[in-house]
Amino acid sequence: MDIKMKLLTFTALLSYVHGLSIPDRQDGSPRVVGLPLHRGQIGDPVTHDRNRMRKRDGTVNATIDNLQSLYFLNASLGTPPQSVRLHIDTGSSDLWVNTPSSRLCSMRKKPCAESLVYTANSSSTYKYVSNNFNISYVDGSGAAGDYVTDTISFSGVKIASFQFGVGYESTSQQNVLGIGYPSNEVQVVRSGLKPYDNLPAKMAADGLIASSAYSLWLNDLDSSTGEVLFGGVDKDRYQGSLISLPIQKVSNAYNEFFITMTSLDIGSKNIGKNMALAVLLDSGSSLTYLPDSMVESIYNMVEASYEQSQGAAFVNCSLQNKIASMTFNFSSPASVTVPMNEMLINVSDTAGEQLTFDNGEPACLFGILPAGRSSSVLGDTFLRSAYVVYDTDNNEISLANTRFNVTTSNKVEINSNSAVPYATKASNPITATSGIPGGVSVKGSTQQPGNAAISLAPSLTVVFITHLRLKTPNTRACLSQHLYGRRTVAPTSMPAALPRAHPGPAPHRRPKSASCGLSGPFRMRSADMMRLFFETYTCIMTSRLILPYFQLFPTRETARQQRRPASPTCRGSA
Repeated sequence: MDIKMKLLTFTALLSYVHGLSIPDRQDGSPRVVGLPLHRGQIGDPVTHDRNRMRKRDGTVNATIDNLQSLYFLNASLGTPPQSVRLHIDTGSSDLWVNTPSSRLCSMRKKPCAESLVYTANSSSTYKYVSNNFNISYVDGSGAAGDYVTDTISFSGVKIASFQFGVGYESTSQQNVLGIGYPSNEVQVVRSGLKPYDNLPAKMAADGLIASSAYSLWLNDLDSSTGEVLFGGVDKDRYQGSLISLPIQKVSNAYNEFFITMTSLDIGSKNIGKNMALAVLLDSGSSLTYLPDSMVESIYNMVEASYEQSQGAAFVNCSLQNKIASMTFNFSSPASVTVPMNEMLINVSDTAGEQLTFDNGEPACLFGILPAGRSSSVLGDTFLRSAYVVYDTDNNEISLANTRFNVTTSNKVEINSNSAVPYATKASNPITATSGIPGGVSVKGSTQQPGNAAISLAPSLTVVFITHLRLKTPNTRACLSQHLYGRRTVAPTSMPAALPRAHPGPAPHRRPKSASCGLSGPFRMRSADMMRLFFETYTCIMTSRLILPYFQLFPTRETARQQRRPASPTCRGSA
């Protein structure tokens, strides 16, 4: 897999003594840790390096690149250092890594080669903590193994005795760096233990940064660079004013980054006026997910063709010439305007050719999909146009419109328990009345009142799948994607209904080839079909699940990694 990577370096100096004991800087530089992001392009956006830090200015810059529209940081674990690639995820709170001895990573095709692995016994600073690391996601992927402590380093920064999970059993090839609330860590949610210091909290505890707050700047769709800035705000990376909004509680506690969305403007038209919808800010989601009825209205406005067989919406690539932008509105005066070209993703078939409608018009993937029964999520198609400050100390999110392709920097430290510098609180913040999940860490909430879905009225009792080729090492994971999508509820619940395709210019508006990751038509060999049915049967019987029916359900987003722990589901073979 070819990943375009660029290297961005910053001049920095760090002293490391026993877990980063840092002396005060005489020049008054801010204590911030900046990790540059690098975005790599691949052919399938739906499934979607080293820098430095300044001593005391806390500006630690490590390299991050983007794979399948997911953002990664290159880091090292252990002594001597073992290189790993970590998917940065605001929707979860644990760092966990794969190990070479797992069934997944030891496969002949080496699926973990891209993200690399960690071997605990090869590190002299490794220490065992417990065996209760066990994270699972509603798409069926996950990992189980040990909690350990070891040294983590990036761009010269070293943090001793850092706790993370090691996946000795794993069905996901991506290592994950969760930077959400510590209260959403696996050992808290599953075992009822006290939270440990995850990366933002550990940086603050060790004095690298004054606050565990951090800012995210992803830059535009065509750019290969961005930055996550721990402990600070970069005034040159946003335009207008930063507006601070309260984070919404889940089950009377702060666990995830939900804020209240009040409406959406498309051109001169408004959708959902005066609503109070909880939306999750999640860098782990390549696309944006909104209530089904709202998405249907959006599709009508942009003349999108929703292809149920692919679980994706397509529009003519010239849409950006007709509608300039979309504006997401929150508690006044907070709003973020997304240029329409940031919502349109070019896709190609297996031959590398531009995906087209049957009439020859170029087809682009539209960056908004229906949430179904899951929570609404503002993913990367939104976040690239927003400058976002995640303030876990004060339970606030500060938003502003981003400045694309900025080469200058003006970093300001966020002090502990102080408001975000230069941010203004929303004058009359609105509390969400819909969209809040029913409990902590239950990925995929039930459909919220008012978010009407269009019933597909399935009646099949046995699934018969054709034109499906297994593209992942884990057959069960691929099955889960097609039956339930990446962001749906666990298999014990009814699949969510999706909006029907826009009725507009019918047959010729259909993309010629796009399926299971938009990579072309699929063919299933008889052996694959038999293996699919066998593993489906095994999964159901071993889990003692009784499914009322199966339905060939479209893939929501093949690269989506749900980073919120869900109820345990069958694991399937690697």
